[in-house]
Amino acid sequence: MEEKPHNALAAVTEDGRLVDLGDGVRKEKIARYVSFEDREGKAIYWHSTSHIMAQAVKRLFPEAKLGVGPAIEEGFYYDFDLPRTLSEEDLPRIEEEMRRIIEEDIPFRRREVSKDEAREIFATRGEKYKLELLEEIADSTVSIYEQGEFVDLCRGPHVPTTSYIKAFKLLSVSGAHWRGKEGNPMLQRIYGISFDSEEKLKAYLERLEEAKRRDHRRLGRDLDLFSLHEEGPGFPFFHPRGMVIINTLLDLWRREHRKRGYQEIRTPIILERSLWERSGHWDHYRENMYFTTIDDREFAIKPMNCPGGILVFQSRLRSYRELPLRMAELGIVHRHELSGVLHGLMRVRAFTQDDAHIYMEPHQVKQEIIGVIDLALYFYRLFRFEYEVELSTRPEKSIGSDEMWEMATSALREALEEVRIPYTVNEGEGAFYGPKIDFHLRDCPGAALAVRDDPA
Repeated sequence: MEEKPHNALAAVTEDGRLVDLGDGVRKEKIARYVSFEDREGKAIYWHSTSHIMAQAVKRLFPEAKLGVGPAIEEGFYYDFDLPRTLSEEDLPRIEEEMRRIIEEDIPFRRREVSKDEAREIFATRGEKYKLELLEEIADSTVSIYEQGEFVDLCRGPHVPTTSYIKAFKLLSVSGAHWRGKEGNPMLQRIYGISFDSEEKLKAYLERLEEAKRRDHRRLGRDLDLFSLHEEGPGFPFFHPRGMVIINTLLDLWRREHRKRGYQEIRTPIILERSLWERSGHWDHYRENMYFTTIDDREFAIKPMNCPGGILVFQSRLRSYRELPLRMAELGIVHRHELSGVLHGLMRVRAFTQDDAHIYMEPHQVKQEIIGVIDLALYFYRLFRFEYEVELSTRPEKSIGSDEMWEMATSALREALEEVRIPYTVNEGEGAFYGPKIDFHLRDCPGAALAVRDDPA
């Protein structure tokens, strides 16, 4: 193993575990070190900054109760139960205290303790949310992290000391239900970002300002494309100008799908409960669905198109000579989202999903997946979208046999490798009914604003 680099934040052991630097790492066989340039490194950096922010909030508001404070896709947040409502004006004061904590160069110290000892620690501090989380941990021992007077229930790892955080900015404050469930207490969530240099932070903040200028909610209003109303929260209203854009995109969608042998179908928005029980949605997705009663029978407004599409396939006997059979649908789906996460057209409760179901024999699976990837890449290149690809594997809550999951996951992996697309594996983040390939869009300042007839 090479010598530890100066910019190392944590280490990965030979058996794939992330561990803190310091005394503990000497007992491990290290495969590699992690820096801010690594995905794991950013998560560690952001999570550590969230602990520093929480320590600052506790210093300023000793009566604050701690929720959770994870790293997220870009940055971090921490939830607090506070005696008064925070505003944007409070953020500079919290930042000032964070700078003091960083200058104090406080070590992050991990301790393994029994659950009983952890209960005593957090009960003494009045941390009722930590006690609730603690009760859901099955292990007899847990890890806590201490930095000076601050203590948190946490798996880690973290950076060695608070001085590792070189540049940060608190971005916003908002309300968030404890554990994301309506009916739970409303906490206050502070979002932030941090980097290992001031230059990177400056570039990020400039990008944020540019994104605000290009915010689709503002453009939708200024260009008279769509509107959002309290009478239908999360249900967008498209105006005549917006429909011109939608119909132009649909013309392109239909042309490209016909070229690739897809047949278009349409299925009902409301379907009977028994169908959703057969599909598994009733047991695995019910909390995200809307329901109604017709003639004393329970129905659900569809959150996905799959069950209806399968009914079309089953409507008559099929021959293997018809396979592969590609059926595409522009299906309107409804999914319950908490009001606090609704965001313009990016997070809504109703949307049209570009969906397709391909019926095939096992030996055709890989080639059909390659065809779907090719179609996705055509549209992404056409609009100059930048993306990252993930293979998401079987989640803990799933249906189907081990053999079917292994076959499907292997086909997805082989297809990605055959077309030579770089990808990462997102363990346990597949859908409950199958693994998936996720194309994650990056921020794309140069993306095309009009439909083009040739790929960029």
